[in-house]
Amino acid sequence: MYLEHYGLSEPPFRITPHTDFFFSGANRGATLEALLYAITHDEGIVKISGEVGSGKTMLCRVLMERLPENVFIIYLANPSLSREDILFALADELGIETPENARASAVMRALQEKLLALYAESRQVVVLIDEAHAMPKETLEEIRLLSNLESNRHKLLQLVLFGQPELNETLARADMRQLRERITQSFRLEPLVRDDIAEYLEFRMRAAGYRGPGVFSPEALKLIDQASQGLTRRINILADKALLSAYAGGTHQIGAKEAKDAIKDAEFTDPGAHKVAKLPPTGLVWAAAGAIVMLVAMVLWQRFAQPAVVPTPASTSPTATAAPTESPPPTPATTAVAAITPLPPLQVAPALPAETAPAPEPEKKPRAQNSTPPLLDILLTESQGWLDSVTDDRWFLQIYTTDNKGTEQVEKFLTKARNSGVELPHLRVYRAVIGPVSRHGVIYGDYASRKDAVNALEKLPAVLKQNRPYPRQAVRLKLNSNIPINKSK
Repeated sequence: MYLEHYGLSEPPFRITPHTDFFFSGANRGATLEALLYAITHDEGIVKISGEVGSGKTMLCRVLMERLPENVFIIYLANPSLSREDILFALADELGIETPENARASAVMRALQEKLLALYAESRQVVVLIDEAHAMPKETLEEIRLLSNLESNRHKLLQLVLFGQPELNETLARADMRQLRERITQSFRLEPLVRDDIAEYLEFRMRAAGYRGPGVFSPEALKLIDQASQGLTRRINILADKALLSAYAGGTHQIGAKEAKDAIKDAEFTDPGAHKVAKLPPTGLVWAAAGAIVMLVAMVLWQRFAQPAVVPTPASTSPTATAAPTESPPPTPATTAVAAITPLPPLQVAPALPAETAPAPEPEKKPRAQNSTPPLLDILLTESQGWLDSVTDDRWFLQIYTTDNKGTEQVEKFLTKARNSGVELPHLRVYRAVIGPVSRHGVIYGDYASRKDAVNALEKLPAVLKQNRPYPRQAVRLKLNSNIPINKSK
C-alpha cells in the first residue's frame, strides 16, 4: 500500500525470511562465515541458539544458499519427530526406499550405506534441524547416535541444531552430557541494540529500493528499540506498521507519533509496557507518597498548630527561645524511603518577627558545560582494569547504552541505581566505538556461563531492569567495539 509513497520496489519488512534482506551487521555476517567454516571443516555437532524472532530462520536460509555445491542439504523443520521417525525422514530425503514395517536398525544400516556412497562421490551431507529445543529427549539421543556414523577418517553426517535458549537448558542436564560433548561449535544470536536497529532499518529500506533521506527519527528509534527488545521479527512488524501510519498521515518521516501508533497496533506488547517498566515498584511508590505526606503534615503542624513565640524587649536571654520539639519516631513508610534516598533531619527554625523577611537563597552556580559527570568518571576509571583483564568466555548483563552525547542520562541512571541500594562495584562503564558512532555502556556482574548470567538477571533490582537488560558475552563486546579484551587461555 505504501510502496509507491516511498518509492519502494517491494515490502522492506516482511517477516518471512528473504535472503536478499539478510543483515550482516551486529555480528550476523561474522556468525554466518564462522558457520560456513565450521560445517565444511569440522566434524562435530554445531549449535545456534537465539530468542524467538532473533533471526535464526533467516540465518538458516542464507546458510543453505551459501554452502558449497558438493554439500547435500537436508532441512528438518518438524521438531516433534520421534526417535524412529527421524531415521525414516532422513532416509526419505536421501532417496532410500524402506518398507513400512522396517526396523530402526535396518534403516540405520541403509543410511550408513547411502552416506558411504555419497562420501565416495566427495559429497558431504549436512542436516539442518530447526526448532531443536522442542525435540523429545529420545530424538535428541538418536541425533547423538547419528553423529557416530563415520568412515575410517571422517564423519559421514554433519548435524546443525537451531533452537531457542531452552535448548541450552536441555543440553545442560546431566542425562544430556553425552550429546553436549559432541557439540564442538556454539553460536548465539543476540538482540540488536539501538545503533544496530538504526542500521538495520536503513539497510532494509535501501534493499527494497528506497533512495531518499533517513526515514526513522531518533525518537522513533528509541520507541522501537524499547518495544521490540532488539528482536528482528518485532522490529519488522513495528517498522511496517509505522510506515503504514506515516502513509496514512501523508508524511514520509516516522516520528514518535507513528512509532506509538505501531506499538499500539502490535499484538505482542502493551502500548505502554516500556514506560510502565521504568516505574519503581508499587510498594515503594506508596511508601514514598506516605513519607512526603507525613513530612508536609509535620511542617504545617510546627508552623500553625503551636502558638508562635514573639520576642519582647525584656526577654532577651537565650532561655526565651523555644527549643525545637523532637520528631516522632519514623514510621515504616519513612524507613522504606530512607533506605532508598537518605533524607536530612528536619530542622524547625524559630519564628521570625513579622517585619523580618527570610534571607534570599544564594544564587546557584550553573553547572560547567561538557564536564564529565562524577559517577561516570569514577566508574570509567575503575572499570578499565576489568576490561583489560577479562577473558572472552566470561558473561555479564548489558544494563544500559546511550551515545556519547547522553552522558548526563548515564549519570542520572548511575545515581538512581546507587540511591536504590545497588552496590557500585557490581556496575561497570565502558566507551565503545562502532563504525562512526561512539557510545557509553553500563554493564553488571561477571559470570562464568550464560546460565549464571540468566539466573542473576532474574534477581536484578527493579531499577536495573528498566531498559530490558540481557546476558552478553565478553567476546561480543570485543567484536562490536574497539575495547581490548583478552583471549581465554
